[in-house]
Amino acid sequence: MGRRGVGATVFFEKICGASAEKGDNIDKVFKYAEYCKDNARSMGMALTSCTVPAVGKPTFDISNDEIEMGIGIHGEPGRERMKIKTADEIADIMMDAVCSDIPYKNGDEVICMVNGMGATPLMELYLFYNSVENIAEKKGLKIVRNLVGNYVTSIDMAGVSISMIRVNEEILQLWDYPVHTAALRWGM
Repeated sequence: MGRRGVGATVFFEKICGASAEKGDNIDKVFKYAEYCKDNARSMGMALTSCTVPAVGKPTFDISNDEIEMGIGIHGEPGRERMKIKTADEIADIMMDAVCSDIPYKNGDEVICMVNGMGATPLMELYLFYNSVENIAEKKGLKIVRNLVGNYVTSIDMAGVSISMIRVNEEILQLWDYPVHTAALRWGM
């Protein structure tokens, strides 16, 4: 029930992790966690459910002509089911939800992540990112960093999430801080 962080967790982990790795005290790390909570938003969409191995069947049923909007990263069903739409239409709905919640303002610099839910081909994620980037530009948002790929998945779910965080120079430095994990690698 309620909000689901979907991909914004990547922002928390990377920014707070960089702060801790630099040797910041726990109060400063917590300050960055609060910043992420206040400035990051996500929205996920699914074309299919996922199958949790322990359960052995899809978490929810959905027909081939429907999408589930507002899904969670653990396979939870969404907050709304609707008929399937084009990538541009889906991106528009999701970007409206993401951008209106804080709300982001004209001129804001953001990091944008288009995340696959596990079974969406990378080519489709890049096509979807193109739609997201066009919408961000129309809203006056400047994407200063991006990620496109499978970072926070729901096993075999076909779908996508959009996550954005408003950044300033301090937050961007933490984002750019060297990282070497299974999912993120740069600056090493």
